[in-house]
Amino acid sequence: MRYMLMIGASDESEADVLPAKEDFARMHAFNEELVDAGVMLEGNGLRSSSHGARVVFGDDGRTEVVDGPFAESKELVAGYWILDVSSRAEAVEWARRVPAGPGARVDVRKVFEESDFDESAAEVARAGDRLRERVADTHGA
Repeated sequence: MRYMLMIGASDESEADVLPAKEDFARMHAFNEELVDAGVMLEGNGLRSSSHGARVVFGDDGRTEVVDGPFAESKELVAGYWILDVSSRAEAVEWARRVPAGPGARVDVRKVFEESDFDESAAEVARAGDRLRERVADTHGA
């Protein structure tokens, strides 16, 4: 089962303050543990919202683009991991090991898989799997 772990942004990450060298080293060691355990599929840190944009969809079908930064850092994501684990409990255990400081949060969310859909939606899920395979082939993943 695939799970996404998302570490929340902080005032520091939103101010583009890079972590101290020791914090980078701890995160690298954690990432190595994930890879050594064979559960990490992907992971990345994200730049602050000042480098991004938000697309808001209106009731009339129009879209509005709002440039960052965004006011509420507590609602933003600063980085993520995609893990392939055997259960939600295992994903939560990995999340508990993220080397984060006091007040940090890591959200754990299951990624939809074909088995999560009834038969009427299963073909759409399989089509999504085929697209992911094409992306991997295109980008050499």
